Amino acid sequence: MDIFFEIHKELPREGPGDTESTLKALSFVPEIREDGRILDIACGPGMQTIDLARNTKGTIEALDTHRPFLEVLEEKIREAGYGDRIKTRNHSMFHLDYGEASFDLIWSEGAIYIIGFEKGLKAWKKFLKPGGHMVVSELSWLKKKISKSPQAFWGKHYPGISTISKNMKIIEDSGYVPLAHFILPKEAWWKFYYRPLIRRIEKLRVEHQGDGKWERSLDEELEEVELFKNYSSEYGYVFYVMRKIE
Repeated sequence: MDIFFEIHKELPREGPGDTESTLKALSFVPEIREDGRILDIACGPGMQTIDLARNTKGTIEALDTHRPFLEVLEEKIREAGYGDRIKTRNHSMFHLDYGEASFDLIWSEGAIYIIGFEKGLKAWKKFLKPGGHMVVSELSWLKKKISKSPQAFWGKHYPGISTISKNMKIIEDSGYVPLAHFILPKEAWWKFYYRPLIRRIEKLRVEHQGDGKWERSLDEELEEVELFKNYSSEYGYVFYVMRKIE
């Protein structure tokens, strides 16, 4: 059993985000028509996938490597009646095999860090139609001077974290026109991610009391939560909206 996935089981989201932020990012993208295609990369349990379906007319392919996340999303799809518009796929972002210019919009919330911000933008660009749009949220430094604790933590867990200005430069150098960017509100970290995660950790701590491996993993998760409590002004998730240069 993978301890990480067991800790994150049944969470509403697998990272910071909320419907309001998803829709704000979507507002910078031209209307997706009925014949439009959207790819949601690393969709997790798919809260944003359903939001996209409710607010566009196109079809969506939701992709993730963790089958249990897709099963949660598939239940949401059935409940919402979107079976004809959303298809799930158990597949890796590292090995996308779609035809070139397949999608009008590529979306990825809180997940492009897995492949790397620059690498993802460059690797996925060919799957966008000319003039197509890419929307991603990425962990970013919000200040020039960063305290030692977040530097040490993210230096270990995500050494690729960068500033907004550097990410904007990467966007331009990767063949996109940047259209908008904005910082996710702090509550977007808490409502659907950290608060449910804390409750999950409390439950698992009782179930696995005395198991050193479990206790260390749970402590590491809480370390991230405590870090955000103390340093949320120095880093956060940023939505980046861009258009592929034709």
